Amino acid sequence: MIEFLQRLLQNRFRIGVQLNAGIGGAVAITMIASLVGWFAFNRVGDVQSTVNEESIPEMAAAFGVAQQSGALVAAAPRLTATTAENLDWVTAEIAEERQAFEVQLDLLMQQTAEDEEDYVQIRDQANALISNVEAIEHDMKVLFELQESTGRIQEELVALQLELESILVSVIDDQFFYTLTGYQALDQSAVPLAQHFSEDEMVRYRHLTELQSNTILATQLLANAFTVSQEPLLEPLRERFEAAARRIERSLAALGKDDPWREEVNPIFDRLFALGTGEQNGFDLLAQALRIAERQQALLAHNQELGIALVGDVEVLVSGARANAQQATRTSSLAIRTGRTLLLVLNLVSIIGALLIAWLFVGRVLLRRLRQLSGRMRRMADGDLEATVDIAGRDEIADMAAALEIFRRHALEVQRLNLVEKLAEELRGKNEQLEAVLEDLQRAQDQIVMREKLAALGQLTAGVAHEIRNPLNFVKNFSEASEELLEELQEELQQALTDSGVELDAEQTDFIQEINDDLTGNLKRIREHSERANRIVHDMLMMGRGTGDWQPTDLNILLNEHARLAYHSARATDTDFQLTTEMDLDPNAGTLEVIPQDLGRVFLNMVTNSCHATDEKRRMIAENRADGDEPYWPTLWLATRRMEEEDRFVIRIRDNGKGIPPEIADEIFNPFFTTKPTDQGTGLGLALSSDIIREHGGTIRVESEPGEFTEMVIELPLTPVRAAAPAA
Repeated sequence: MIEFLQRLLQNRFRIGVQLNAGIGGAVAITMIASLVGWFAFNRVGDVQSTVNEESIPEMAAAFGVAQQSGALVAAAPRLTATTAENLDWVTAEIAEERQAFEVQLDLLMQQTAEDEEDYVQIRDQANALISNVEAIEHDMKVLFELQESTGRIQEELVALQLELESILVSVIDDQFFYTLTGYQALDQSAVPLAQHFSEDEMVRYRHLTELQSNTILATQLLANAFTVSQEPLLEPLRERFEAAARRIERSLAALGKDDPWREEVNPIFDRLFALGTGEQNGFDLLAQALRIAERQQALLAHNQELGIALVGDVEVLVSGARANAQQATRTSSLAIRTGRTLLLVLNLVSIIGALLIAWLFVGRVLLRRLRQLSGRMRRMADGDLEATVDIAGRDEIADMAAALEIFRRHALEVQRLNLVEKLAEELRGKNEQLEAVLEDLQRAQDQIVMREKLAALGQLTAGVAHEIRNPLNFVKNFSEASEELLEELQEELQQALTDSGVELDAEQTDFIQEINDDLTGNLKRIREHSERANRIVHDMLMMGRGTGDWQPTDLNILLNEHARLAYHSARATDTDFQLTTEMDLDPNAGTLEVIPQDLGRVFLNMVTNSCHATDEKRRMIAENRADGDEPYWPTLWLATRRMEEEDRFVIRIRDNGKGIPPEIADEIFNPFFTTKPTDQGTGLGLALSSDIIREHGGTIRVESEPGEFTEMVIELPLTPVRAAAPAA
């Protein structure tokens, strides 16, 4: 050994030794480089295995849960939109979606411990989503059974309506013919006038007509219930039906039980009452169906929330998995850079051949692919996810490229999910705008219908007005002339008796006076009723006649002027009339675009009614007043409020008169309905007022307590609502 070293030291300058030393050093450096490369790539393989076995499966399972939850949420509305025939088919399809969702959920649960918080929350949300879908399936079966029951009720209601209409029309016609002519049948003799044209027969005819109108109202209310889309709207219809049923029972009781048609009609009325108030009645079935529909909407909304929450939780898992993959990628890149650096340092001191081998193998093959993969990763980090990661081979670099391609696809799916959510939000905004436009169109449609109604009524009344007024004028004129002739007849008779010296006894005088008083009373009633009929014709003409143009109007001034006009009109009629007016007018009311002539007519009618109610209460209290009773002061309150935030203008007209009984509160806006004496009201004032307010796009309602007060509340929109002019 010593001799070998001595020879080597002696021959150190020889080319062979140097070459051998160089070759040996190159071989040693090559071996070291190989070991360094082996350790570096082994580290890269370990990191890649971690990504492939942990991060990628977790991300894939998470994306599967998000995708299947979205599919299940999207499939649930098909249940509420299907028919009874297709329910089983749709249920089977959704069962497949639910099974696929459960499979993806099980795969996700296998990736981590059962007690991890994120996974527990996802599992709870998934179970809630599945429970909601099963509840919707059950509700749909119940809903179809309710629809079948309500369909049978509708068919039975139509049949009952036809039977009742046929029977009542026949009975009313017979009663009307008998009252006018006295013939109970064409083959029988007429009864005396005092028998067939008596008050009892007129009352019987009135009860029959009321029975018919209340029957029509009850059937229409029950039929309208089948078009209601919200449960709170059913209760007013149910209450009105029950009120109509009570009126029907009162009319039947007033008509007695002796008529043969009662045996035929009583079972029909009993069945009608059972359909509206009995067990399993139409209102109860419809309420149950509406509750189910509302619960289904709530479940669908909850499904949407659960789907969004699941996507959010899945995004948290994906973010964690992405972070792990990125960390693994950084570790891999660091190992690669370290190995490359060592290899380059070793290759720089190696022989030319090793450099050539390193350049050909490492530079041309290995390093090019690593640069390609690294460059693609940098472009993905900058946001370029469209280009495909395409690196051929079966080594670790190819595996990393394949994993990177899977990551790119999942990232694109996440972007698409975000885009879908954004589009859904924009769609909800557009739906809200469309709903607002639909409300505007519906208001405009109401205005068009009202104008068509007024135009049609105006054409109808204009055509018959002259034909009706001429006979009325003849009746009035001849009744007045007959009163004068009757007075002259009495004077002439008295003069003739005086001239002839004939004296009548007290009984004859009383009999003649009684006949004279009866004739005078009959002529007076004929004249009063002809005047009332003339007023009805006039009000009907006014109802169908346009009276002005839309223009900005100060409603405070308009209300004040017509209130004073009504007060002075009442004072002119009765000098004892007194009324205290208290005003609470909004100083910021401004102007509102209305038809001032029509709206003034409404205010005049309302205040006139208040004057009549308070004066009638004053007279009644004055007649029955005892010592120590507090004095009664007729009072009228007028108030206005402009509510910008609610887009409405409110007018309140309140009096402390006798009030309105609850049983007639729903009928005061019906044409020809009035509580005033026949010579003081036509029953068209409130009906006309209601039509005018509706033409302005507003509403009118009454609040009253019998014996205490009556308050009319008028609400008008601040934005003018003009309907299109009706077609000629």
